[in-house]
Amino acid sequence: MSADKHLQSWQERFEMAEAMQPLLGKLYRNQGVEVVVYGKPLLNASTIEIIKAHRLVRRHVGEKLRLRESFPFVQALSKLAVKQCKVDIGKLAVNYWRDHTDVSEIESYMAKELADAIDHADDVAPRDVVLYGFGRIGRLLARLLIERTGRSNKLRLRAIVLRGGKKGDLEKRASLLRRDSVHGPFNGSVEVDEENNAIIANGTYIQVIYANSPDEVDYTKYDINDALIVDNTGIWKDEAGLGLHLQSPGASKVLLTAPAKGAIKNIVYGVNEGDITPEDIIVSAASCTTNAITPVLKAVNDKYGIENGHVETIHSYTNDQNLIDNYHTADRRGRSAPLNMVITETGAAKAVAKALPALAGKLTGNAIRVPTPNVSMAIISMNLNAETSKDELNEYLKDTALQSPLQNQIDYTDSTEIVSSDLVGSRYAGVVDSQATIAEGKRAILYVWYDNEFGYSCQVVGVMQTMLGLTTLSLPA
Repeated sequence: MSADKHLQSWQERFEMAEAMQPLLGKLYRNQGVEVVVYGKPLLNASTIEIIKAHRLVRRHVGEKLRLRESFPFVQALSKLAVKQCKVDIGKLAVNYWRDHTDVSEIESYMAKELADAIDHADDVAPRDVVLYGFGRIGRLLARLLIERTGRSNKLRLRAIVLRGGKKGDLEKRASLLRRDSVHGPFNGSVEVDEENNAIIANGTYIQVIYANSPDEVDYTKYDINDALIVDNTGIWKDEAGLGLHLQSPGASKVLLTAPAKGAIKNIVYGVNEGDITPEDIIVSAASCTTNAITPVLKAVNDKYGIENGHVETIHSYTNDQNLIDNYHTADRRGRSAPLNMVITETGAAKAVAKALPALAGKLTGNAIRVPTPNVSMAIISMNLNAETSKDELNEYLKDTALQSPLQNQIDYTDSTEIVSSDLVGSRYAGVVDSQATIAEGKRAILYVWYDNEFGYSCQVVGVMQTMLGLTTLSLPA
C-alpha cells in the first residue's frame, strides 16, 4: 500500500468515527442505550478512541472489524425503539458478516437480536447518590457519574459532603475536580455557584454540604430522597459508624469504598454482587487490591483449584503516607513516601475469602508501598491442584478476559513493553501481564497490574448500580 493509500485509509476511518459520535451520544442521552465494541465503551469516546476500540477486535476474533462494517449497525440501532441496555455493536457486526455479504438485512437482523430491549418498559425511577468525602476516590466517582449524565441516566449525583467550609473552599474543591495530576483534566465544564454553595459539572448540579458527622445532614432539605450515601472517607468501617449515615433524613443505603469490619458484606463486582439483597442497607466495595486479585483468583480456582498461595502487592503510595518523614501511627508509613519503598500490611489476601469463600484460609499477603502516585501490581504465587504450563495458563486467562462473565473485570496484555504509567485510566479491576507469567507443574505465579484509583472506582460504580437495582440488560447475550 502506498503512502497516499495509508493516509486515505486513515482519513476514511477518522470520518466514519466522527459520524458515529452524534449517534452514540443521542442513543445514550435519549434512550439510555450504551454502545460498546467487545466491551470497550464508546460513551463520550473521542474519534481516536473509537478507532482503537475497533482495532482491538482482532484480539477477540483474529480478524479486523472495519468502521465501515460497524457503522451500519449504529445507524440501524438509532432507528430502533431500544431502551435502557448495553449493546455490543462489535459482536453484532462480527456475527452478521460471518454469514452475510451486504447490508440489506442488517435492520431485520438487529430487530431480532435486540428484541428483548425494544419498547422495554422504562419504569425504574432515577436514584439519588451522595458522595460523603471528596478525595481521590470521591472525585473519580464524580467523574464516572457525570460522564453518564443524561435524561435516561438512573444514577444521579446530587451532592457531596465535606468537612470544613473555610473561605474559598468551594472553588478549591471545584479546581480539584477540574484538574488531576494523575488522571488529567476533567472532560467538560466545571462551574461554581457560590450563592447556592454548589458545583455544576456538565449540567450536573452538585450540592456541596458541610458536616462533621454522618448524622448531621438533612438531605431532604435539598430535595434528596432515598439516597445511596457512598462513604469515601474510610473513617467509619463498622455497622455502628456507617449506620450513622442512616440517621440523616433522605438517606436509605450506605456503600463504603474500603474494606468493612464485622458482618458487613464485602462485594467485588463481577464475582459476588449476587450476594447483595434488597435488605442490605450497608455494603462494602472492599479494597482496590481485593478487587484486582479476586476475579483472577476465581478464574484460576475454577479451572485448576488453588491449594494455597501468597499475594505480594507492589502498591503506589497513598494519601495517608507522609511526603517527608513525620509521625504516623502505623509502622514505617511515617517515612517519606516519594523517597522510599515501605513494607506494610495488607488485609487484601484475607479479604478475598469474604467475596470468594472457596479460598478461605488459603492465602497470605503483604504489601510494599513504592514511590509512584498511581497504578499498582499484585504478584500472586499459587500452588494448584492441577498441572499447567505458562502457555496453557495464559491462553486460559486470555480467553477469560475476552469471552467470560469476568471480561469486564479482567484485562490481558501480551506486550513486552508495558509499564505502570500505561495503565493509568484502565477501567478493569486487574490486567494480567502474560509476559511475566511463570507456570510449571502445579506451581504458578501471576503478575496483575491495576489502576488502584480509576479501575477500583469503576468497580464501585458497579456495586452502586447493583445496590439500587439498576442492572442493565446486555445484548447480544
